[in-house]
Amino acid sequence: MMSTVDVHKGFSAEERAAMKDHSTELKAAARRGSRADKAAEAERSVLAKIAEMEDSDRIMAERVHAVVTANAPALAPKLWYGMPAYALDGKVVCFFQSAAKFKARYATLGFSDLAQLDEGPMWAAGFALREVTADVEARIGALVRRAVG
Repeated sequence: MMSTVDVHKGFSAEERAAMKDHSTELKAAARRGSRADKAAEAERSVLAKIAEMEDSDRIMAERVHAVVTANAPALAPKLWYGMPAYALDGKVVCFFQSAAKFKARYATLGFSDLAQLDEGPMWAAGFALREVTADVEARIGALVRRAVG
């Protein structure tokens, strides 16, 4: 007899939607032509995804996009599981997760293990965002510059 602890409930609807988004992103990337075409289409896709967001998420995502692209031009915008992300050589370094994506109370700026944010034996790899102020923009700029070393 199985206990309730042994029952696997599977993925949430939000997780399934994110995986479907990722599958669509991979198929679209495979159909694109030249490297320049792929980069331009990827940025258009990121900007379109940001435009679809609810007001506060959209405003923060627009600011994050502007700060990341200005401070780390080596990072290329792309969609990653339906989220705006920024990659180096095709590998995601950081991403913006809207609060609405997983029904959270705050948006998140996250960094992958490729980001060079190491600081001793423990460091932050994700940051909660409720508003992007001038101070927050400065911190994000410093983080993404450090992330790409």
